[in-house]
Amino acid sequence: MSKNTDIVLSLDQVTQIEVIPTILDVVCKTTGMGFAAVARVTDDSWVACAVRDEIDFGLKPGGELDVKTTICHEIEQHREAVFINHVAQDDVWRDHRTPQQYGFQSYISVPIVLRDGHFFGTLCAIDREPADVRKPSISGMMKLFAELIAFHLDAQRKMQKSDNALDDERHTSELREQFIAVLGHDLKNPLAAFQSGLHLLSQSSTDDRTRQVTRLMQQSADRMHELVDNVLDFARGRLGGGIPIHPADTDISVLVSNVVAELQSSHPGRDIRTTLQVDRTCLVDPGRMAQVVSNLLANALTHGATDEPIIISARTDSAGLMLSVCNGGDEIDEVTRKTLFHPFFRGRHDRPRDGLGLGLYITSEIVSAHNGALTVSSSPEQTCFNVFIPHAQLLHAVPR
Repeated sequence: MSKNTDIVLSLDQVTQIEVIPTILDVVCKTTGMGFAAVARVTDDSWVACAVRDEIDFGLKPGGELDVKTTICHEIEQHREAVFINHVAQDDVWRDHRTPQQYGFQSYISVPIVLRDGHFFGTLCAIDREPADVRKPSISGMMKLFAELIAFHLDAQRKMQKSDNALDDERHTSELREQFIAVLGHDLKNPLAAFQSGLHLLSQSSTDDRTRQVTRLMQQSADRMHELVDNVLDFARGRLGGGIPIHPADTDISVLVSNVVAELQSSHPGRDIRTTLQVDRTCLVDPGRMAQVVSNLLANALTHGATDEPIIISARTDSAGLMLSVCNGGDEIDEVTRKTLFHPFFRGRHDRPRDGLGLGLYITSEIVSAHNGALTVSSSPEQTCFNVFIPHAQLLHAVPR
């Protein structure tokens, strides 16, 4: 911080302490001295921040002295208060250059030290006449006033930090909204238009080669759309107020069956089995819950043993909805389990993976938005991801 900036900031801080004028008035009346001030003292400056002057000493708020000509310069170094009753009769101070230069006979200077140990400056008083300032009532009062000023300065610093943090949060919030807007509009909308164009091209083309290329482009566009959706969900969950949900009366059996059918069609060689014991509907967001099932099943298809079945179970009872996706394959170690639901987690580095590593994180956020819990258990035999939605989300019996 520059010298000028420090002076302006110090003047502003002291000016905001409403009790300072009263303190200086009490100091003058109690000690009988005609000048009292709160000074900002550094290695290279002495600046009066607040002044009461009844002896025409000539300093006003903002006025400066050469710090090396002041006793405050010495106090900054040893942090000890100085009380002088009568300079001319004091063996220590009678030949000191400061009282000779400024013409005072009585003097008080008490260090103002903040809670973190930072030396702010001094509470000081002078007069051209002697004064009895070494008595305990005066020294105790002055030290108490210095501590009171330090308390107010500390409180101001804390308030300033809070204000700065609030400004930073507001700025972050604005950036967050801009980021989400970019994803939601500047990326998604052109991508949707691109997908629509590919669909029309595939429908109108009669050339097999063109259709094949268009189909591959459509798959890539679908994957891009999924990545954008995942990053958008990440922004809402991690940076915003959480992933929004819109609960509705949902038949979980139908939802699970539809997701399984969709992924089974794209993985015809895999064995996907379902065990559904759902006797009532659930109050969940059907789109988001389908995303949960899809993410967990896609994870099992990616990481599970290809020669072992994937088993999806769903069950409702008095406790709530239990949903699990289990697959064979390598056991997930304890260290990895602790970070599975972190964003951008991509598992073992010796296996190439598509995507950003947001699937399990987003799944966890969706479950949390339903007041539920997502856990994982793993053994050498199988790995299971388990979703629990509490009973408060269950509705009425499903007709069969």
